[in-house]
Amino acid sequence: MFHVLGIDAGGTKTVCLLADDQGQVIAESRRAGANLQAVGELEVEKVLHEVMDEAIGKRAIVPAAICLGIAGVDRPDDSAVVDGIMRRIGYKARVIVVNDALVALEAGAPGQAGVVVVSGTGSISYGRDGRGRAARSGGWGYVLGDEGSGYWIGRAALRAVLREADRRGPATLLSVMLLEHFRVSQAQGLIHEVYNTNLKPAAIGALAQCVQSAFSQGDQVAIGILRGAADELEASALSVARRLELIGESFVFILAGGIFRAVPWLEQELERRLPLSAPRSRVRLLDREPATGAVAIALQEARGGAVIPAYIN
Repeated sequence: MFHVLGIDAGGTKTVCLLADDQGQVIAESRRAGANLQAVGELEVEKVLHEVMDEAIGKRAIVPAAICLGIAGVDRPDDSAVVDGIMRRIGYKARVIVVNDALVALEAGAPGQAGVVVVSGTGSISYGRDGRGRAARSGGWGYVLGDEGSGYWIGRAALRAVLREADRRGPATLLSVMLLEHFRVSQAQGLIHEVYNTNLKPAAIGALAQCVQSAFSQGDQVAIGILRGAADELEASALSVARRLELIGESFVFILAGGIFRAVPWLEQELERRLPLSAPRSRVRLLDREPATGAVAIALQEARGGAVIPAYIN
């Protein structure tokens, strides 16, 4: 018998699963998010070290393989940083580091062609076909992109509140909701909360729940924000499907990430929209931990080598 570790490191949380050679999970540990762009190298190393140590505990286990799914590893500079972190942590195991979107896709559609649409604190669409090819759209980080993500929705809500305060935007229920959320009496108080408290992207992403609440009450500003988020996620998903020539084929769209639970309308809207452009596709919400996909890839690596799809242009 051998054991593996599967890790999903996202912007909001990091989950590590210890599993046996049959894929049976025997321990789980959780920590805060470990997004390299959001929290930095030292914090990522701290979180990964703690989450792996806790999963193994006092067991006399040396993992045969470790799969880490983490954002940004498709870029050479970030990949080198993460590889260095894993070497410093020091487990003598075969380590494979992949994009966290691949981990989510493997969890939802094991070994299958498909496209995963991830919307959490950040956003990305990632897909693979049956010929060993992969494509991605988005995943540029909260400054340059992450359209349709929790951060994107939360920032749009903050901007809507400020526009109302300036009398250059419509009235919105979001003003009362966000002022209450931050416990400030007027919009000017948001400047301190956002800039002076070093508010992390995940904290702004949490505002998406306020947008869902205002949307449910018929607030037109919130409706516009969520429709814009759906537009962005739909465009991202279809970009990947088209580049992989999946349109017209039978395949699955997997919806993953906390925003689809915090904002259930987005799930329903993408389930309606995506099959209109890809008539033979199915849309399914990921109903298990993405880290189970990392376990599956770690098992493949331990048994002779995981095959990671190669990106096309």
